Amino acid sequence: MEREIHRVTSLRRDSSLWRRDSNVFSRSSSRFQDEEDDEEALRWAALERLPTYDRVRRGMLSVEEGGEKVEVDVGRLGAHESRALIERLVRAADDDHELFLLKLKERMDNVGIEYPTIEVRFERLQVEAQVRVGTRGLPTLINSVTNTLEAIGNTLHVVPNRKQAMTVLHDVSGIVKPRRMTLLLGPPGSGKTTLLLALAGKLDKELKVSGKVTYNGHGLDEFVPQRTAAYISQHDLHIGEMTVRETLAFSARCQGVGTRYEMLTELARREKAANIKPDHDIDVYMKASAMGGQESSIVTEYILKILGLDICADTLVGNEMLRGISGGQRKRVTTGEMLVGPAKALFMDEISTGLDSSTTYQIVNSLRQTIHILGGTAVISLLQPAPETYNLFDDIILLSDGQVVYQGPRDNVLEFFQFMGFKCPSRKGVADFLQEVTSKKDQEQYWCRSDRPYRFVPVKQFADAFCSFHVGKSIENELKEPFDRTRSHPAALATSKFGVSRMELLKATIDRELLLMKRNAFMYIFKAVNLTVMAFIVMTTFFRTNMRRDPTYGQIYLGALFFAIDTIMFNGFAELGMTVMKLPVFFKQRDLLFFPAWAYTLPSWILQIPITFVEVGVYVFTTYYVIGFDPSVSRFFKQYLLLLAINQMSSSLFRFIAGVGRDMVVSHTFGPLALLTFAALGGFILARPDIKKWWIWGYWISPISYAQNAISTNEFLGPSWNNVSTLSLDEKTNLPLRTHKKSNIYSNYIDSFWSK
Repeated sequence: MEREIHRVTSLRRDSSLWRRDSNVFSRSSSRFQDEEDDEEALRWAALERLPTYDRVRRGMLSVEEGGEKVEVDVGRLGAHESRALIERLVRAADDDHELFLLKLKERMDNVGIEYPTIEVRFERLQVEAQVRVGTRGLPTLINSVTNTLEAIGNTLHVVPNRKQAMTVLHDVSGIVKPRRMTLLLGPPGSGKTTLLLALAGKLDKELKVSGKVTYNGHGLDEFVPQRTAAYISQHDLHIGEMTVRETLAFSARCQGVGTRYEMLTELARREKAANIKPDHDIDVYMKASAMGGQESSIVTEYILKILGLDICADTLVGNEMLRGISGGQRKRVTTGEMLVGPAKALFMDEISTGLDSSTTYQIVNSLRQTIHILGGTAVISLLQPAPETYNLFDDIILLSDGQVVYQGPRDNVLEFFQFMGFKCPSRKGVADFLQEVTSKKDQEQYWCRSDRPYRFVPVKQFADAFCSFHVGKSIENELKEPFDRTRSHPAALATSKFGVSRMELLKATIDRELLLMKRNAFMYIFKAVNLTVMAFIVMTTFFRTNMRRDPTYGQIYLGALFFAIDTIMFNGFAELGMTVMKLPVFFKQRDLLFFPAWAYTLPSWILQIPITFVEVGVYVFTTYYVIGFDPSVSRFFKQYLLLLAINQMSSSLFRFIAGVGRDMVVSHTFGPLALLTFAALGGFILARPDIKKWWIWGYWISPISYAQNAISTNEFLGPSWNNVSTLSLDEKTNLPLRTHKKSNIYSNYIDSFWSK
């Protein structure tokens, strides 16, 4: 027993010893921590003494959690540093996102800076479309030809317009307020997409539009709505060869940072005046997000995180022929493509298609937190939202047959329909009830007035009744008072057409085109192999040992030259298919003002030049001396440069045909047709004197005619055609002219030169 007591006492002494040792170590670590804090404070003080321009570009960051903070250039943050920072700020999109946004807002509130807000109003908005009805609207061959001829006649005011007007939106009015989530509901064909496009300023110009849409009291012609608001389409149009991160990074690079840099400069100035030290991670994030022109943006990493795309960030988006991400992930890429920009108003069309209810809830909840805390404006169209997703919204807009049935707070929507005599069953989701209550097929089951017999209530009656409902009266009274434009923040509305400078846009598109060329390297290798095979066939067919310098064999030389032109022309045919595949993405991004059209077309031409040198070199360097063309080096390089020009012309021609056709079948029909027409009227297959007068214009517009004249002139004016030992002096003198005449290729230059 005594030994046991002694043992317990010794254990207690040992444990107290470890406790004392741990206290010693804790005091030591505390002293070390104080020293680190002092060093960090000194670094921050040195950073604060920098000029504002340098101060907003530098911050304190620890790459690893708990590691030493070092001074970094926020404009040059690497991918690893950006991801580590986002991981610390937003570990879980559900839990940490709201806290992160509150920290951003708290920093702004500490110095009295407010985020710009946008209030969108639409008054008496009516949209009409001209359509063909009945069998004339069917896409048949006869209808297509008839409609085309009728359209030409309408343009010339010769044939009356037989289209009929169809009203898509009927005199709708309402207000979309900032810091409130608005859900747009309605059955298919009710006009939801048209309303979103009208609010975003993206309606087709062929539609007849009346009424007005204003942002903070400003008409759509007073600013650039495509950059102030972001319309997120229900169609997922992306380049399949790019990864998710690359797609979002390119979008962020083109859209720019908006007014974030100016806001950050003012924030840094006020914090320095008030001697406020911000959180280092928040400071680095805000500074990095305000730096434009970066290939990898920290905002991209942030959006990837909150949309749950970080798990597939480095996976190809894919398309019908290329395996990539899933349909739900592709839908989130479409959403994230616009969220990475600086737009303050979001108009989202069916963003939940292909997503499960849990993912939809997470995305809408993240958007709700952003809208409420940072003061954004959002109208989101969902087809069948789950009850928990429906409860995240503040306001409801219910459309049916192009009319607003209800618009106002979510809490009053059931009250309005009870006022009309309809009640939502407890077992029924409110969103499903709202979409069915205006339907003639489903309306009767919700009738709740036992004292009156049910009678179908049309949409027009619902819309008229809403005007007399207290929510409708409140909106009407508010619309009568114009928005006070002095309340509009100067940074709320974008006035510049593009987000960054034109040179930055050109750099971004060049980088993307270079990336796509690397991803499509197989096609360029295949084209080079194809030219190599053709060169081998030509070398073995037109072998120089069997060919002499006389008029008879001169025609064979001309045939070899024509075949070279034809081969190089056909080599550019691959551009047609590639261009058609990328056209939908181009039109989408051009309409969203990501870049002007020239910034898209120039890189594809510039970056093709080195490839053209290689492709043409493969053919010319292997065939020129084997066939036995004029051995002069200058003639060799002239033919090489001429075929380079032919290759560039061919690529441009097929890109033009693809841009005009805009469809793979149409383009592949007109592409070969144009090529064969140019070849037939180029002067080799059919001599120029034999071309009928009404087709002679084809000879003059055919690029092959100019190429054939140039390449034959280059060959037959060479000195080798005057050094044939078996011919007399007179025959030597007239050999090029005789060869040229016999082949039916007429060049004014050769004729005038050798006739002297």
